[in-house]
Amino acid sequence: MHEYFIQNISYHKDEVVKLKGWVYNLRKSGKIWFLILRDGTGIIQCVVTKNDCDEASFDLKDVLTQESSVMVTGKVIADERADGGYELIAHKVELVSIAGEYPITKKEHGIEFLMDQRHLWLRSKRQHAIMRIRHTIIKSIRTFFDQRDFTLVDTPIFQKGATEGTATLFETDYFDDKAYLTQSGQLYAEAAAMALGKVYCFGPTFRAEKSKTRRHLTEFWMVEPEMAYYDLDMDMDLAEDMISYIVAEVLMNRRLELETLERDITKLEAIQKPFPRIHYDDAIKLLQARGVDVQWGDDFGAPHETIIGEAHESPVMVHHYPSAIKAFYMKRDPADSKYALAVDMLAPEGYGEIIGGSQREDDYDLLVERMREEGMDPANYDWYLDLRRYGSVPHAGFGLGVERTVAWICGLSHIREAVPFPRTMSRLTP
Repeated sequence: MHEYFIQNISYHKDEVVKLKGWVYNLRKSGKIWFLILRDGTGIIQCVVTKNDCDEASFDLKDVLTQESSVMVTGKVIADERADGGYELIAHKVELVSIAGEYPITKKEHGIEFLMDQRHLWLRSKRQHAIMRIRHTIIKSIRTFFDQRDFTLVDTPIFQKGATEGTATLFETDYFDDKAYLTQSGQLYAEAAAMALGKVYCFGPTFRAEKSKTRRHLTEFWMVEPEMAYYDLDMDMDLAEDMISYIVAEVLMNRRLELETLERDITKLEAIQKPFPRIHYDDAIKLLQARGVDVQWGDDFGAPHETIIGEAHESPVMVHHYPSAIKAFYMKRDPADSKYALAVDMLAPEGYGEIIGGSQREDDYDLLVERMREEGMDPANYDWYLDLRRYGSVPHAGFGLGVERTVAWICGLSHIREAVPFPRTMSRLTP
């Protein structure tokens, strides 16, 4: 049996179709009433009159409630006044299930109430638009790497040790041992890159950061490419190409959703290569020139990233951070070891870091030295050190946070709306 969806309704002008969905809204006016139907792909107005449908269908106007599930059969009519340019003249309305009194109404609700009702809040037009844009972002990421002959490699969620520092690990019992939820798939992706050349992993990651900022989640999705024979400049080129591709795909395929969110599309249209690239030293000077109390050697927090990002229309890449504030696996600059061959990409409009990457340390002895400086036991990373024992090569990679990217592209004020069911310090349900 042929299935019909609202998003494809323009292909069925003057045809009789059957739509299946939920009551988004109802409007009654004497001998005519209007059923606003949503089906997950879009919203359409169904016109219900006594002349066009049976009595049982017409009488449902006194029964239906918001979010009741229904099936509507009718004729597709073009109407410039209607959202989407089409409406349905109903011939038959069939009730599937009556919804109880819906907790989310047109009145203003507090954010905590809406997050408690997240499983229902997802049905709203705004949240629908965000999730569709998120879908397109993820799809475009996969397409980007597929077109460049990368191989997807799935990395483990349970890991033995830290990737990004021991302070933010979620510990769990693992039979007779201890394990930790992954902070990153990077180390395993490096191993895969030594086998397959160009790879990426894509999955959930976990950070036990006691942070309540609008940029932090305890569970978030990250895409992490790793490339053999890449240096820092090649790493930055790839990151720039990927972000440009993602933004272009969203602009091409999700214009309606961006309009629903009232996103300033001109801000996204301004995202053009090449992106600015500034040395950490110059970033420090920029901040100091704007009156920020920051010294060489300090790491950048959200306020610093916001100031740097707002100084540019496109994302800006800050590179050559002090090696002392970067992870053990980041290669030191051979020309000056006080710098790491590292890069952060900061989104404009105050959204901060969306990508962190580096050229990886490929020298066995230097990597062991860095581990010991960080108080790590190299014996716990023996398999990782094997990558430097057996055919080590220069290589690089980065990680992109999906939710931060969604928040920026959608223009969201808080990252919690960028994922279907967010996890924060204070939220484990729904």
